[in-house]
Amino acid sequence: MNRTTAILAASILATTLSACGSNNLFSRDRPDEFAVSRQAPLVVPPDFSLTPPAPGAARPGNESTAEQTLKALFGGPAQRSATENQIIGSADGQRGDPGVRSNVGSPDTQVVDKGLVTRDIIFAPEGDGRDAQAAIPGA
Repeated sequence: MNRTTAILAASILATTLSACGSNNLFSRDRPDEFAVSRQAPLVVPPDFSLTPPAPGAARPGNESTAEQTLKALFGGPAQRSATENQIIGSADGQRGDPGVRSNVGSPDTQVVDKGLVTRDIIFAPEGDGRDAQAAIPGA
């Protein structure tokens, strides 16, 4: 029985190995990853509708980031849209200065510095209040 098992195992092994040689597993055509050629970069065609700036004119894009932000948020002296006029009218906004959006970013605008108290409130540690204390100055 031992000899029969060995002959059977050898024949199965030979059949299995002979099947591997006929399917061209190691000699098939496949792309060569080292032979990849690069494509030419895309070129954006020139825009012929652009005109050069006039001599002495302000160059576009010379605004600081803060100026660009204020311009994007408040729009400068631009006309209000119909919807904006309707909202302002329903909020009784005719009493306000119509050029207030242009004045917001000016250096003369006065702002309130909330200071350290606001920072302390915002960054106060979380808790359930058991350890909270109140102190009345002068008492």
